[in-house]
Amino acid sequence: MTVQEPGAEPKAAGMKDVAAAAGVSLGTVSNVLNRPDRVSPATRAKVETAMAELRFVRNESARQLRAGRSRVLAYVMLDGSNPFFTDVAAGMEDAADAGDLSLFLCNSAHQPSREAAYLGRLEQQRVQGILITPVDPDAPLLHEIALRGTPVVVVDRTPGGTTHCSVAVDDVYGGEIAVRHLVEQGHDRIAFIGNHTTVGQVRDRRLGALRALRAAGLGPDHLVDLTTTALTVADGRGAGERLAGLPASIRPTAAFCANDLVALGLLQTCANLRMRVPEDLAIVGYDDIEFAAAAAVPLTSVRQPRRRLGRTAAELLLAETEPGHEHRQVVFTPELVVRASTLR
Repeated sequence: MTVQEPGAEPKAAGMKDVAAAAGVSLGTVSNVLNRPDRVSPATRAKVETAMAELRFVRNESARQLRAGRSRVLAYVMLDGSNPFFTDVAAGMEDAADAGDLSLFLCNSAHQPSREAAYLGRLEQQRVQGILITPVDPDAPLLHEIALRGTPVVVVDRTPGGTTHCSVAVDDVYGGEIAVRHLVEQGHDRIAFIGNHTTVGQVRDRRLGALRALRAAGLGPDHLVDLTTTALTVADGRGAGERLAGLPASIRPTAAFCANDLVALGLLQTCANLRMRVPEDLAIVGYDDIEFAAAAAVPLTSVRQPRRRLGRTAAELLLAETEPGHEHRQVVFTPELVVRASTLR
């Protein structure tokens, strides 16, 4: 066993040190690490004891370098502050764990330049595959990365072509069932709160809202747009203040929010201004994150199968290496979960 000089930096033990301490060949140590079934129980125990005494940690980076590909998946999420995306990531982690892989999380924060920087680093690190909720699902860079050999799966968006696998939710239908419910509750002037001009998912939800109004014989002027810059609790609070400031004669009696964070912010403003929910304002959110049911007034929300979304995406990514693989576009159907925020 190597003796350290006093004051010297500790030196990590290598496979040669383990082999010497256990009195076996380097090949035997390699088999214990990679093919333990080829080593007798007694020899394996001797090698494992030496590893423990030397505090040996295998050099996974070196092994991956030899293989030319890491055992890592990566998820580039759109907004790390939104629990929706962390729930999706939890589903990805389920699939990664089952495949003995690690999952790295990156947050683009809706910034194309930051997204591109992450994609470049991940490709250089030779990750096994990239899962991404992109700013633009048709960005040429995603196709270029796949052509260079790193599989890419688009999550929560459906790209225009079929160059990638994708997993998404039918957001048009989600918007439709949200507003249909509000119309059935007697509302004919409904606020839509979100940044539909910049986020594709939000744009689809608004299209669904207009479809529900049209089916009820109501024109697009019955949907009042309160556009936000982002989809945060603070944006919801600000939209609530703008809504409360509208003249009573034209003020919406219901609001469909582009996500639950916005809806929770709106709910906070209603409480601060003593607006009753749902008597003065009915509220529907989107995503059905855990906080929706736990709100002061439990929130009606369009539920997305968040964990299943992530798990399915990761499984599609892992299937990319199978012979005869064909890209698939999986679309889940959301459902409306009705709670006190809309029921009078």
